[in-house]
Amino acid sequence: MHTEKVTARRLTAEEIAELGVQDAIFVSAGMDGLPLDCYAPAFLTGPGKNFEGGSFAARTVFGEEIHVLPGDSEDAGIWIADKTGEEIEVLQSAGVLLNLALFVPAGNKESLDSLYSSARDAFGAGVVQRWSEEVVAVPDVKVDLYEEPAKARKNNSQNRDRRALDIYPTRVRFLEPSEGWKFVVEPHKEIVDDTPTI
Repeated sequence: MHTEKVTARRLTAEEIAELGVQDAIFVSAGMDGLPLDCYAPAFLTGPGKNFEGGSFAARTVFGEEIHVLPGDSEDAGIWIADKTGEEIEVLQSAGVLLNLALFVPAGNKESLDSLYSSARDAFGAGVVQRWSEEVVAVPDVKVDLYEEPAKARKNNSQNRDRRALDIYPTRVRFLEPSEGWKFVVEPHKEIVDDTPTI
């Protein structure tokens, strides 16, 4: 676990109410019932003035969402960098977590094990780990993937964006549409260029 000392001060509820979502703060680094005696960089999930009651919600840079009661002396509170404050330990990123969906043509157990061992050789046996493994047979069919506004009228193909052509339907499960848009999946159609040639 890598930490670095940062000079910061604890904010009152009134000071937090003046913060916006861009303001960098520090909150408890504890996650999923795992108490950590240090802090994590974070941002409020909404402008401080929008929170009602004594609880503020913040999301750490590691993706954990926590609720903070700044008036509770036993709560870790919300801190902000300040040269006149006190030193706190701040958790630093030690790496990047990758969620991978790998497509292996004619995949079998031997080829998957070979991929796994190659990744461990490249990054280190203690770094690369299998957290969950799902083997899905990919059908020999392809689709075209479009996006259109979530409230689009039916049969109106004018207001859509091409997201991916010639894609396996299994991969669509691992994609997310843009905010306010939805996916439209259609059978793949080969693009035929019927421009007259001389």
